[in-house]
Amino acid sequence: MKIVAILLAGLFAVSANAFADEAKGDWAKHHPRRAEVNKRLENQNRRIHEEVKEGDMSKAEAAQLHKEDRQIRQEERTMASQNNGHITKAEQKALNQQENVVSKEIGK
Repeated sequence: MKIVAILLAGLFAVSANAFADEAKGDWAKHHPRRAEVNKRLENQNRRIHEEVKEGDMSKAEAAQLHKEDRQIRQEERTMASQNNGHITKAEQKALNQQENVVSKEIGK
């Protein structure tokens, strides 16, 4: 009986810890600064696809811009992983400046 109680207590502790990590991950992913950066990246991705579809951009140009956006997204994830799942205002500003460079290339 004592072993069963210990096993149940251990199982509860593991479950609670997993739930806490999952909740923390959801918070981090939806942090306002991260959400804003990622929304811009999604918008740029849509704009690139539209430019290719309309024939205003070659697939090679689109691939280069997608690559730059992926690098920005990876940098955002790296920054967030170093800051408990969020990015600072200064990091957001730096990412936005990088996104501005890519944005200007879309629709040229």
